[in-house]
Amino acid sequence: MKYLPRVVDSEIDELMEIMGGVLIEGCKWCGKSTTGSYHAKSIIEFQNPDRKQEYDEIRNTKPSLFLNGEKPRMFDEWQMYPVVWDSIRTDIDHSGKKGQYILTGSARPSEGETMHTGTGRISRVLMRPMSLYESGESTGEVSFNDILEGKDISGVSKLSLEVIANIIVRGGWPASIKVKSDAKYRFAKEYVKSLVHEEVKKVDGVERNPEKMQNVLRSLARNISTPVSNSTIECDVKNNFDDDISRPTLTDYLNTLEKLFVIEDVNATNLNFRSKYALRTKPKKYFVDPSIATAILEMKPNDLIKDLNTFGFMFESLCMRDLKIYTQSYGGDITFYRDEKDFEVDAILRTSSGKWGAIEIKLGAGYIDEAAGNLLKFKDRVDIAKCGEPSFLAVLTGADYSYKRDDGVYVVSIGTLKN
Repeated sequence: MKYLPRVVDSEIDELMEIMGGVLIEGCKWCGKSTTGSYHAKSIIEFQNPDRKQEYDEIRNTKPSLFLNGEKPRMFDEWQMYPVVWDSIRTDIDHSGKKGQYILTGSARPSEGETMHTGTGRISRVLMRPMSLYESGESTGEVSFNDILEGKDISGVSKLSLEVIANIIVRGGWPASIKVKSDAKYRFAKEYVKSLVHEEVKKVDGVERNPEKMQNVLRSLARNISTPVSNSTIECDVKNNFDDDISRPTLTDYLNTLEKLFVIEDVNATNLNFRSKYALRTKPKKYFVDPSIATAILEMKPNDLIKDLNTFGFMFESLCMRDLKIYTQSYGGDITFYRDEKDFEVDAILRTSSGKWGAIEIKLGAGYIDEAAGNLLKFKDRVDIAKCGEPSFLAVLTGADYSYKRDDGVYVVSIGTLKN
């Protein structure tokens, strides 16, 4: 099967030139093994049950034997044999060679399972399910590079609202992209089923109540794209699912979902980029892919079309997934803005060079003028002396066209965007 290029490929190539090893992290089924294999010349699959006894013996006798093979050598699901981390780190120290090892992992190992941090030897790359550009559903006519440089843009999306609804429910899972039938919607459902009944236990061997975990996931899905506190989730689980969950249990369940790269926080910022502190505002919690939320809520594409309010929240989740993928290629990050008067901007994109921009996310064309006005109002509130002029203001939308307005605000269809 032909390899579908990923945005992280260039990041991996660059790191392999300067580091001894690269760790590709991310949720299951997002394509880590395929991407790692594309960059490797030999592979050990630690999850292969036919080799378990052999791997156990090597681990217990001489872990450095794992390293024998053509380089770059890849270790798939390395966290199953954490001892390999220290062997790799030691070998890199002794040889000084670059680009020797690739590790992939869908869960962070427990504290203390490795002796060394790997700092300066092994670099981490976070991988997510496919963006619309990676899956071939964005035309890629508009790049963030052009927007950051203030250039004029032009593009026409091929995606109707009905198609966007289909994409949200299907998700960015590589294995689902080529499936034409409605079976493509089962991938996210099977992912959630595996997550609840298997992965949350395998991550550290701790038994967790599948029903309680399911209810926590339901609450997260119901509150997607909104600032949510642990107390809100706790009350939601109790009031809507008739399930008591203690604060320590909830904290453990959320931490477990983070270890498995299932949920991510987007923090608020006060735009004082010299400060490491964000506003005292609850983070927004997002699933790594919007299809997880629709699978948990048992929503089909037509359900989104009939409920445009929920569709809007799910569309924001889709956009945030793609924004994170694209921004990572710039060494940047994504936050959101909310001041003491609840004035909000959906996303603040910041690059490693210090450039930044503000983005409002709106599903339909009817909200573009309102969103552009909000961005211009926001620009007037920003302390330019502290954080500098924004490089751009943009409305990210599900509408057809991408262009630059007379007031300087970009209108960008998600179906035309690339990094």
